[in-house]
Amino acid sequence: MEGPKKVKQERKKVLLMGKSGAGKSSMRSIIFSNHVAKDVRRLGATIDVDKKRVKFLGSLLLDIWDCGGQDAFTESYLTSQKSYVFSEVGVLIYVFDIESTDFSSAENPPPGHSDGDLRIFDAVIAALAEYSPKARIFALVHKIDLVSGSFRPAVIQDKSNAIRARSGPFIYNIGIDATSIWDESLYRAWGTIVNSLMPNLDVIELGLRDLQAVTEAEEVVLFEQTTFLTVTRVGTAVGDSNPNHDRYERLSNIIKTFKNSLSSFTHSNSSSQFDTFTIKTRIFNLLIQRMTHSTYVLAVFPPGEAELQCAQLNILQAGDEFARIESAIAEDDEDIKGKRREDMNNNLQ
Repeated sequence: MEGPKKVKQERKKVLLMGKSGAGKSSMRSIIFSNHVAKDVRRLGATIDVDKKRVKFLGSLLLDIWDCGGQDAFTESYLTSQKSYVFSEVGVLIYVFDIESTDFSSAENPPPGHSDGDLRIFDAVIAALAEYSPKARIFALVHKIDLVSGSFRPAVIQDKSNAIRARSGPFIYNIGIDATSIWDESLYRAWGTIVNSLMPNLDVIELGLRDLQAVTEAEEVVLFEQTTFLTVTRVGTAVGDSNPNHDRYERLSNIIKTFKNSLSSFTHSNSSSQFDTFTIKTRIFNLLIQRMTHSTYVLAVFPPGEAELQCAQLNILQAGDEFARIESAIAEDDEDIKGKRREDMNNNLQ
């Protein structure tokens, strides 16, 4: 059988911007560098642009530009470095500190205050529209844990309305989310961001649906192995009726913390310290198993030892096919999709 065609990796430039102290580097370190929330307090301020290349799901390369938010750097981005910074951007992530005292668009800020957050955002939007008009924008209203629960929804809504009103030509192409490094909201937001960059998720979902059918699973979820962000999921009507809509992000947070604990205990920096994690009850089995070198799969299916053993075997057999899917995920070809489904069915039979 002829192997899959060699496909070049798809590269996306991601700008991470916001005023100094907004929490940009902290969230990046938690998601991509395996830090835990309590450790990021030791991180210093970002100087100029800190670039990091991240490989995601085999074929997607994220070039993350973490832009220092001090006034001098921001002015440079918007003047002498404008074409360099804002050209060929796939996604802009702009982080707002929910407690910022400068969240305004004042032309002349009061003494002792820097330019308002929204005024800088206006300039960033204008530069992005000039050099990367097809970019996606995500605004994160960050540090929501600092606002009392009773006031939080209203504060988030007010900030979101103001941000959307200033998003100019991107008003219909901006995602706004509220985040904190202390809960699963960070994984929800970054999962949405990364998924917006993934080419041809439907190819992966075809394979997951075949795996779901053969294991009789209520739900199958695919996670990226380093970040443990949710790639995609498929489910039956029973799985879809689960009232815990934030369960994927909560699992990401829990498993990432578990992996960090394993790393500390074993003194290993490996990003994949476990292959299989199971929960067996009288009502269901839950299995998290390594699928490929860059993914884990979670499946919830009927109880029983035989069912568990069969599911583990089917996931193991499907791993090679999913690896081929990853290598060809950038291809936008209906023939490839059909061939992947045929090969997957043959492997699982």
